Amino acid sequence: MNRKNVPMVANRKGSLPRVYGDTPSFLGVDVVDINRLEKGRDVIFSGVPWEGTVTWGSFSGCELAPRAIRHSAARYGGFLPEYELDFFDYLTVADAGDVSVDPNSPEKTMNNIYSSMDRIYGKGSIPVTVGGDHSITPPIVDALGNNAKGPIGILHFDAHLDNAKVFGEDLFARCSPLHRIAQNEKVRTESIVHIGIRGPRNSPSQLEYAWQIGARVFNIREIRERGMTSVIDEALRIASNQTEHVYVTICSDCIDASFNPGGPADFNGLFPHELFSALYTIGRAGISGLDYVEVYPIQDPNSFSSHLASWAIIHALVGLASGKKKKSETATA
Repeated sequence: MNRKNVPMVANRKGSLPRVYGDTPSFLGVDVVDINRLEKGRDVIFSGVPWEGTVTWGSFSGCELAPRAIRHSAARYGGFLPEYELDFFDYLTVADAGDVSVDPNSPEKTMNNIYSSMDRIYGKGSIPVTVGGDHSITPPIVDALGNNAKGPIGILHFDAHLDNAKVFGEDLFARCSPLHRIAQNEKVRTESIVHIGIRGPRNSPSQLEYAWQIGARVFNIREIRERGMTSVIDEALRIASNQTEHVYVTICSDCIDASFNPGGPADFNGLFPHELFSALYTIGRAGISGLDYVEVYPIQDPNSFSSHLASWAIIHALVGLASGKKKKSETATA
């Protein structure tokens, strides 16, 4: 098939490579085994089908999200007419399948995530990872730290600060990843940026902790008053200040609940276009990894939230490709 016709080709989904069962690879990219991978790619996609302690209510089903997001992505290609760019023209991308999880051992699961991401970084590739709950992010950042020469900044899109120091006896709770990340000596805490914070499921101690370590918090009120473009420009300056790497972590509930049926009931959030434009801008500036977490397919029969996740990732990759294109044009000018 002529790739320029993708995704408007007959039997598109049925023709895609499979990662397991009936599940196609993300956007139909090649499937690779990272344990046998001789040559890296620009970007390697993978899933972490993990759900640990649920910090409210009962089972959410977010471990089903990697499969749901891959199925949703079968509808799409890498071209965005808004930017007149197909990221496949500039980036090589592969799908490494899912990280092995142990439902009886969060610690083993976190170790598996770290090992998988360490291999991806070791091949000179950028990981794009879908969860799973938000506890998957710290071992990815740890793997980046193990391979990074310089400090790391963090851009965190979320309704919640997710930096609780403790949650019962769970050392890997989904409400504490940013606290765990802040303990990484490669992470510059003054370059941790929280974007979209809002609502009554945040505690005063969490905001105080963010201030204590020097993190910047853009709550939804400030975003509405200033506009997303201004906020993201400042967020990038902070995350890039005295750092060599920027890592992006996105919880689905950064988006308003009306657009995110497969996520928590968190209102007054970002609109999809705000997240998409932000991710394009961030990708164009350059990133060293991205994850998208907390999608709950069992409460979203039409997979709207899984499609939204695919759109978000595509916007980030188009931004990354745009940055690569600009560097190439500058080098040959």
